[in-house]
This record gives sequence, C-alpha cells and structure tokens, in this order.
Amino acid sequence: MGEDAMDRKMPPDFPTEVYDIIVVGAGPAGLSFVRALAGCGLKIAIVEKLPRDVLADPPVDGRDIALTHRSEQTMGELGIWSHIPPEEIAVIRHARVINGTSPYALHFDHREMGKDYLGPIMANHLIRRAAFRAFEAAGNGELIPDRTVVAAGSDERAAWVVLDDGRRLRASLLVAADSRFSETRRQFGIPARMRDFGRSCIVCRMDHAQDHDDTAFECFHYDRTLAVLPLAGRQSSVVITLPSDRAAEVMAMGEDEFNRDITARFGQRLGAMGLSGGRHIYPLVAVYADRFFARRFALVGDAAVGMHPVTAHGFNLGLRGAVTLAHQIRAARGRGGDIGAAPGLRRYHVAHNRAARPIYLGTNVLVGLYTDDRPAARVARNGLLRLGNIFKPARRRIMRQLTDKAA
Repeated sequence: MGEDAMDRKMPPDFPTEVYDIIVVGAGPAGLSFVRALAGCGLKIAIVEKLPRDVLADPPVDGRDIALTHRSEQTMGELGIWSHIPPEEIAVIRHARVINGTSPYALHFDHREMGKDYLGPIMANHLIRRAAFRAFEAAGNGELIPDRTVVAAGSDERAAWVVLDDGRRLRASLLVAADSRFSETRRQFGIPARMRDFGRSCIVCRMDHAQDHDDTAFECFHYDRTLAVLPLAGRQSSVVITLPSDRAAEVMAMGEDEFNRDITARFGQRLGAMGLSGGRHIYPLVAVYADRFFARRFALVGDAAVGMHPVTAHGFNLGLRGAVTLAHQIRAARGRGGDIGAAPGLRRYHVAHNRAARPIYLGTNVLVGLYTDDRPAARVARNGLLRLGNIFKPARRRIMRQLTDKAA
C-alpha cells in the first residue's frame, strides 16, 4: 500500500497553532458536533471554505428537510431549534407512496405511532443558519472561514492540517465534515463506496389551489419520481428525480409549461400548481465510507454517509452521528483519557455504522426497485405497496424509521 496522509508524520520543526480538536467543514453536521461539546473546556477550531457572512445567512438552495422526532429533540437540546422561525416549520402527518399511474397508495398515518405528526419539515438554509447561530451563541469554537485544507495527516501523538494561507494547525483529533466528496477523507486514505444513480434531483417550491392536509406524497412514476412535501399554508416542496440526460430539458421549461407539467403528473391532487421560487438541480450520488475513523481522525455527516434523498434520512443521520461522536469524546474527557485515542473512535464507528448501514442499504434497494421499469419490477412494486398496508408490523417498522421513534 502506498504512502497516504495518515502515515506522514508531522516534522519536528512544524510550527503550529495547537487545539484539542480541528473540524473541517462548518455545515450543520460539523457545527452540531462542536455545539454538542459545549462546556467540555476543549479548544476547537472549525475550518470552512465559505466566508463567514455566507454561513451566517446562507442562500436559499431549494432543499427542504424532513426531520425525525429524534432530530427535533436533538436540535432543541443543542439550541438550534430556537433559531428556526416558528412560521417556517411545517409538519408531515400522513405519507402516501404511489406506484406509476395506479390510484392505490401505501399510507402512513401519524396516529398509528401515537404522535401528533410523523415529523417536522423546514428549509435547509434555515437549518444551516440556525446551526451557525447556535454555534456562535455557545462560543466554544474558533471559526476559520474562507480557508481550505491543502494537506492533512496524523501520527501517534496528534493530527495536523496545513491551510491554503500557510497556517498549520495541530490537535489531538481531526474531524472531517466536508461533504460526501470529502477531500480530507481522501487525504487520510479512507475509501468510500459511491453509487452514482445516473440521475439528477430538481427541487423547488410550488403554491397550489387546494390544501395538502399535511400529507407527503412519493410518486414513483415509470420515467421519474415525484415527491410533494407539505409546507406552511398552501405550498409544497417538490422534488423531481429523473435521468440526468433529461434534467436539462426540465430545467429549460418555461414557468407556465413547468407548472402545467407538474400539475398533470401529480394528477391534479392539489389543483393547479405554480412555482413560488427558482428551480435548483443536484446530482444524485450516494456515498458510504469504508470506515468512519482512522488514526486521530473521524468522519461525520455526509463525509461518513451521503444518502439518496428518497427516505429523507441524510441530515438526520448526519446529526445523529455528530452527537454520537461528541458523546464518545465527552466520555473520554470525563475519564481524563485521550479524546483522539483509537478505542473511542472505534466505538463511534461501530455505533454509527449500526445505525446507518441498514438505512443506507435499504434505501438503495428501494431506489433500485422503484426506478426499474421492467414488467416484473412493476408487479413487485404494486405487491409491496399492498403488503405494506395489509401487514401492519412492517408498516409500523417503516414508520419507526421515518420518525426515529424507539420500538
């Protein structure tokens, strides 16, 4: 095996700024991780390529995030929830899964779980802004914005990074939270299994004539997938998943043509639908790192697991992993131990892998089945929907995953 960053030792004369933890990436997962360590007395640096003003007021990116009950609770505990405007929080009470043009649907009802709703939903840029405000309020980390990591490594004593302005940082632990295409992960030689679905995701918000009744729809049409997720008022988040070679055509549609197309594809369920903002496009690539740690190094957020959005688990898993790692560090700190030692990082890997792998694999199987247009697959899809309605334990198990409610 060739040399990798993990095997490059820090030179003895390496001038450094010393921290306990260095975090690469100031997205919601990275900031939540830092916020979860407030009160530990640790000196933490957060390196982020974006400027501070963008972190403080992120632009609208078209994405809306469905949260689990666990995530809602965690965001409350971390002081993030209080920074979300209440009028921007919607809830999903029902979810319906539809196959092709069939009127039959697999129905999930919040009342079966004894909850007021399956989960809340809100704009991604509001979560990013709230996470940054909670981080600032806690004051337990030093932000280094507008900088990228050009080199990284570790030895038995410490991890280190070199920034693009020449600054050199050293810490007991380095944490990568820099996206599913993490360069820091690559520098530490951790392979990641990537699944390029050959599809793109177009997201937007649309107003509509009729009430959505807090119902989320996942419509698996034979040429594309259409998700319609309830927002405040008569507005929904629309997610179109389609082969990438057809995405440009949809993005190029005039507004009136696009509105008519989505209204028709959704079967007029909400009456006439009209764009209430811009359209945004993203490639669909799922990522799962072979392991979530190396020597004095750990992965959180999409750097560890980057999900297909169909089951809405991406941010929820990222938040859960960030808190799991923070708990391991708190435990080590409480014992007076080494926060970057391998045993604690391995425990984090085992716990997060146990939570994430079944959801990741199950989501990919679901996506494979419901994007397969062969006749046998169409029959299997219809059969599974009907079985889900008839076999209540299976449906409740799916709802427990959707809400992240303990059995």
